[in-house]
Amino acid sequence: MAGDWDIQPQGVQGQLKIVGGHAGDLSTALNNLVTDMQAAAQAAGTAVPGSHAKVEIQGPVPVGAPPLSHAAMGPVAAALSQYLEGRQAELKSMSERIEACLTGTVKAVNEYIAGDLTAAQNAQNAAKSVDLKALGIQPEDKSK
Repeated sequence: MAGDWDIQPQGVQGQLKIVGGHAGDLSTALNNLVTDMQAAAQAAGTAVPGSHAKVEIQGPVPVGAPPLSHAAMGPVAAALSQYLEGRQAELKSMSERIEACLTGTVKAVNEYIAGDLTAAQNAQNAAKSVDLKALGIQPEDKSK
C-alpha cells in the first residue's frame, strides 16, 4: 500500500508557503475589518445631543493613564459590535482550521519522509546481508 504514495516534499513545502501567505493575508484582512468597524462605529456618532455624547466615569486614575471617560455608543456602534461578537467564533474557527491543516500536513510529510528513510535503510541492510557466494559471485577484495 505504501508503494502507491508519491509525495514530493518540495512540492508540499511550496504549497505550504502559498497557504501560509494566504493565511497571513486573511489575518491582515480580519484585523483591518475590526479596525474599520471601530472607526465606523465612532464616526456614526450617537443619538444623544452634545455633552451627553460622552460617558463620564468617576474614579481615581493613575498618573499618565488615560481618563476613564469614553464616547457614548450609538445604535450603529452597538449593531457593529453585536455583528462582530456574533462572528467571533466563526472567525476564530477559520484561523484554527488553517493552522490545523498546515500543522497536520507538515507532520504527515515528515512521517512520509521518515518512512521512506526507514524503507531505504531496510533495503540497504537487506542488500548487505545477501550471500554473494551462494549466488556464485565472488565478493570484491576491499583490502587491495
